[in-house]
Amino acid sequence: MAVNVDKTRCIGCENCAAICAAGAIRVADGKAFVAEEKCVECCACIYDCPMEAITLPEEDLKHGKD
Repeated sequence: MAVNVDKTRCIGCENCAAICAAGAIRVADGKAFVAEEKCVECCACIYDCPMEAITLPEEDLKHGKD
């Protein structure tokens, strides 16, 4: 799994791409995109997003994954 980006909230600030140690996030056309195969769900992008546009998938929340 990978984190989810709410495109309606994302402002393309690139904070998430800059903080992603796995290089899983890129910003194109003013929106963040996550490469699922690279995302390790470290949650750094979630905490760094000023718009709260990035979340963990519902499945991970139900199973208690951090």
